[in-house]
Amino acid sequence: MAIPILAAALLVLGLLAWLRAGDSEEASAAGEVIVVAPRTFSSTVVAVGAVKPRIGSEVRVGSRISGRVWKLRANIGDRVEQGQIIAELETAELDALIAQRRAELKLAEAKLAAFATLSPEEEARARADLMRFEAEVTLTAEELARQQALLERKLAPRAVADAARDRDAVAKAELESARRTLELVRAGHTEGRKQAEADVERARAALESAAVDRSFTVLRSPIAGVIASVATQEGETVAAGLNAPTFVTVVDLERLQVNAYVDEVDIGKIETGQRAAFTVDAFPARDFHGRVAAIYPTATIQDNVVKYIVALDIDGAYAGLLRPEMTASVRIELDARTALTVPVRAVRQDAGRSVVDVVNGDRLEVRPVRVGWRDGPWAEVTDGLVEGERILVKVSVTSGEEQR
Repeated sequence: MAIPILAAALLVLGLLAWLRAGDSEEASAAGEVIVVAPRTFSSTVVAVGAVKPRIGSEVRVGSRISGRVWKLRANIGDRVEQGQIIAELETAELDALIAQRRAELKLAEAKLAAFATLSPEEEARARADLMRFEAEVTLTAEELARQQALLERKLAPRAVADAARDRDAVAKAELESARRTLELVRAGHTEGRKQAEADVERARAALESAAVDRSFTVLRSPIAGVIASVATQEGETVAAGLNAPTFVTVVDLERLQVNAYVDEVDIGKIETGQRAAFTVDAFPARDFHGRVAAIYPTATIQDNVVKYIVALDIDGAYAGLLRPEMTASVRIELDARTALTVPVRAVRQDAGRSVVDVVNGDRLEVRPVRVGWRDGPWAEVTDGLVEGERILVKVSVTSGEEQR
């Protein structure tokens, strides 16, 4: 009796195994089963940009004075060093002005020299008058004292004493006037000297100003670089106004950066210091590398899309390869992290939700998931799956295969 029961049990187990194998073969035939596991996950932000000169590496050299171009010593493409002469203006008018200002300075210095000493004759006259009136006051004071004494003893009439008093007052007034005259003579000399000194300073400043204008006739490159454009020719007359007329533009091709135009959706992921790579159309097979140096605060609108400029410092040597305004295809690497990831093709849309097919025993479960960053063929799953679960990645077929 036991043998038939055991045989029946073995038959049932074999049937179940065959059914499960059939289900597994059907799932395998429908796609590939992947085990959900963490992996080092990195993502990139892709943007289009352009090679630009750094701030201070593109300079427009202009003239601060008006004049006729005498010599132009630069052509487009020429390499120039810092301080190298680029152009010269005619100097005839400024040379004449300098000669005039130099003569005016000499005249002012001569006038100042005339005040080096006080005029002896003028001061002597004023001093003699002062001494004479001092003596006169002494005499009138003595006479007044004598007449007052006689008046007290009634030996002289009051009228005589009053007359002596008047003469003494007049003498004192004349003495004070003589003192004032001497002071004015000396003060006049001091004021005149101060005025002469001021005239010398004005003349010297005018000469220096003319010399500075003369120095502006020689235009030098403020930086080392390459002549990018020339805006004037020999013989032309330039007129300096509020803005200095540009003669040439100098660009330092060893101080370039890349301005990447990043969509506002991705700008929150960008941080300074992140690594980046880019290619240019001139060298499509060559990767240039750099780092995020700055994120510009103001937005630019391109085709009604808000974008922000991300400036990249370029690493390594690139002189002779990169030029301003080259189009750059930029990839900015975001910080790597460990996350649960699934193949991108395992995620599909169902009723507006992202879902995956989870293999649960002998059946498939459609489960909603939340997808984060993408890294090539892999997508980050932030919610909906746990490590160790299995998902089905369906195999895409062509229309010809479907017909068969």
